[in-house]
Amino acid sequence: MENYTYNSFTLQLEGLNVSEDYVYTVFLFIFLSYLFIIVVNGGIVVLVFLDKNLHQPMYLLFWNLSINDILGNSIFLPRLLVDMLYPPSERLISYYECVIQAFTIHMCGTTAHTVLMIMAFDRYVAICNPLRYAAIMTNKMLVKLTVSAWGVAFVLVGILLGLTIRLNRCRSMIRGLYCSNASLFKLSCESVFINNVYGLTFTVVLFTASIGSMVLTYTKITVVCLTSKNKSLNSKALKTCSTHLVVYLIMLLSGTFMIILHRFPQYAEYRKISSILCHIIPSGLNPIIYGAQSKEIRKFLSKWFEPQKALIWLCI
Repeated sequence: MENYTYNSFTLQLEGLNVSEDYVYTVFLFIFLSYLFIIVVNGGIVVLVFLDKNLHQPMYLLFWNLSINDILGNSIFLPRLLVDMLYPPSERLISYYECVIQAFTIHMCGTTAHTVLMIMAFDRYVAICNPLRYAAIMTNKMLVKLTVSAWGVAFVLVGILLGLTIRLNRCRSMIRGLYCSNASLFKLSCESVFINNVYGLTFTVVLFTASIGSMVLTYTKITVVCLTSKNKSLNSKALKTCSTHLVVYLIMLLSGTFMIILHRFPQYAEYRKISSILCHIIPSGLNPIIYGAQSKEIRKFLSKWFEPQKALIWLCI
């Protein structure tokens, strides 16, 4: 008969199972990836904060996305790196820390969708109603949209985790790389029917709203561009919208791939790798994609690097 430990406040993380020959190689890859994410996203945060020319709705919304990427990766990757240095039996985490980690990861994932949905609305107003853009996207409206993006995620994920922490626990092993809502409610021996129903509804509503808003806004933008003979408008739409769309598709495909792998338990290790890449790839590529397409960001960087180049040449 299986022994159960009820409501244990010390949980064990399964973590990443890597051969001893490759532990330091994988550790170095994840560490450098995390460092890169912090540097490039932190650079965007500082850059937008310092340059008043970037105090525009599009860049301020992207500023939120960079903060979200820093927060999401900082709650996951450092813990993963530390656990890799310990044997599986010593990868312990407190229940409260686990809940906080699960809440933060789910909230950051949800916020990424809500922020990108608002960015799509911003692009729609800028291209389809350019004369009314300043009147619609005021500072007050931007604050409301930003608070909504984080607030909706906070409430929805709060309910998600609230339904889980009400359950009694009879197990203490977290299956996976990090704490998630699913891994937490699987610790319970009680019925998790409500959790499954809400979790499925939450996912369907979020993805439907996210994809639906993208399809709707980009359809209207496409119609405007096709019927307009304004080359300047079309060029602006192509640059800003393609950047936003690429960022969204990277995030969507990464998340969808991980959700699909959850349905195949035999690919548990592949799912772990995909969950790491789902955090690293979008967070690392977002600043590069936006930075490469934004004339304002390139201009700011060129101004900043010119004195540095001159200083280097003087030192040489």
